[in-house]
Amino acid sequence: MRISSGCRAALLALATAFGSFGLSSAAFAASGTIQFSVLKGGWFIGASGGSGTLFFHGRRYPLSIGGLSAGLVFGASETHFRGTVSNIRSPYDVAGIYGAAGAGGAVIVGAQAIVLRNEKGALLRLTGRQVGLQVNADLSGLSISVR
Repeated sequence: MRISSGCRAALLALATAFGSFGLSSAAFAASGTIQFSVLKGGWFIGASGGSGTLFFHGRRYPLSIGGLSAGLVFGASETHFRGTVSNIRSPYDVAGIYGAAGAGGAVIVGAQAIVLRNEKGALLRLTGRQVGLQVNADLSGLSISVR
């Protein structure tokens, strides 16, 4: 089956238009900075909660943090995270569920670094300072909501 050159040109133009649309929408994605504190505690099953702030396009957006973890979780700690958020178009793109598998610990003071992505494509690159007494090797989920 042969496709005429006119039909091929039309298909190529459509493919280019849709391809450009996809690329241009990614080009409009922006980034911001984020900081939040999380209290975490557990005995095999852990829970966490906290609050923070997203800084996006010169404005501040308050955040609520919650989460659960299961695995090897012993103790309690508080972690202060700071970092960047990328691939967002609005502050509400940060809201969502983030999943992670990790291991770590703190005896008085420890450090953490983590990269997370939610279902909307928001990418968090975070570093943190952890204070407390905790050992963990677990699967965890973190929920962030914009208040």
